[in-house]
Amino acid sequence: MDLISQGEALLEMPLQAGEHARLFTAARFAGLECLSARFSTHTYSPHAHETYAIGTIITGCEVWHARGRKLFARTGDLVFNHPLDVHDGAPSEGGYRYRMTYPTIELMREVAASLTGRDDVGTPFFPEPTVQDPEGAALFGAAHRALEDGADALAGEEGLLRAYGWCLSRHADLSLREVGRERGPIAEARELLEQRYDEDLSLAELTKRSGLPRHHLIRAFRAETGLTPHAYLVDVRVRRARERLRRGEAPGAVAAATGFCDQAHLTRAFKARLGVTPGAFRAAHFG
Repeated sequence: MDLISQGEALLEMPLQAGEHARLFTAARFAGLECLSARFSTHTYSPHAHETYAIGTIITGCEVWHARGRKLFARTGDLVFNHPLDVHDGAPSEGGYRYRMTYPTIELMREVAASLTGRDDVGTPFFPEPTVQDPEGAALFGAAHRALEDGADALAGEEGLLRAYGWCLSRHADLSLREVGRERGPIAEARELLEQRYDEDLSLAELTKRSGLPRHHLIRAFRAETGLTPHAYLVDVRVRRARERLRRGEAPGAVAAATGFCDQAHLTRAFKARLGVTPGAFRAAHFG
């Protein structure tokens, strides 16, 4: 059987009215393919990939065959196909909407090595092709949406690594290690976030500064601070925005100066932490 990309799999049959499929790539994962789709009639012919296929069902139900079994995936399920797993796919019970990614073996080994503390972890194996896991599905879906939106690159990068870590730690055949305290390296990462909060930082830059692999950095940072690196960065940006608003700067200018995508992004983050909008905060000081 030929190995094909997900884009090639989609081309095998044209979509019908009401269906859609958007294939996009994640730049910070070396062109990792991601798919957001809704199918009511579209069916996949049996095929295989050189990569994993990992995703979640948003609504509805998909039926497919893999590993010699007939399988069903429903809302809140996580789906795992291994590299070279021959599989098909079809709508069941009125169709389905789903989000998928196609990570390489190297990427999944990277995350597995972080979880186990071993560089010789091998190729991770998921015993069950589909599992009911609403919390993991929500984590994966949020990361996938951030990658698709593209407005906050660190949010998508961090979110997907956390989602893969969740999948591997709960559903793969791995022996996990506890996260130790990494005060020195995390202090270095925090300093970088405090200094360059207005930039589009990547986990690679935080890894270079801290010396910790990127997935381990996320786990250790959260253990040390209670926040992930991205959440900490947003918190720094809100603090800096508050300082500028106190000086009377306009919210739109403040958003641009503190690294937010736009004023709406600032408003959401600001209100979530302080309970009021940036405009209301500024008015309290300059009303």
